[in-house]
Amino acid sequence: MNDRRMFLGFAGASAASLLLFGRSAGARADVHFAVSHTPDQWRHILGAQRYHILREAWTERAFTSPLNDEHRNGVFTCAGCALPLFSSTTKFDSGTGWPSFWKPLPHATVTRGDRNLFFGTEILCARCGGHLGHVFNDGPKPTGLRYCINGLALNFRAA
Repeated sequence: MNDRRMFLGFAGASAASLLLFGRSAGARADVHFAVSHTPDQWRHILGAQRYHILREAWTERAFTSPLNDEHRNGVFTCAGCALPLFSSTTKFDSGTGWPSFWKPLPHATVTRGDRNLFFGTEILCARCGGHLGHVFNDGPKPTGLRYCINGLALNFRAA
């Protein structure tokens, strides 16, 4: 009985840690992006925090990104390759603690994986494959989508 409880407890803790703290999730081997670097090159280019988010699919703590409060006109770009991703005209305050948008720019993002009950569908930069965040079906009109994006995955360029 104790062995079974220990096994179930360990399995549950392992699953919870994957859900809560991320996972190593570089792009699949069969997917190629226009911008590509080795893991060491990415670490040097991005720094530790951005590397964890963009290359290992981690999530920053809610309400920690200064971009959450960015309201000027401009474009949000990928912190890994500078691809324009979101127009400031599609940004909205979702109350979640992460920059949120209701639509990406054309051909700027791709999705990976199936919709997950807790995390939506993973969103990647279309040029470098960097993990940006997730998209959910609880956003505002006109799309009804909420692109919940890590602030560290973005840079902002004012218009």
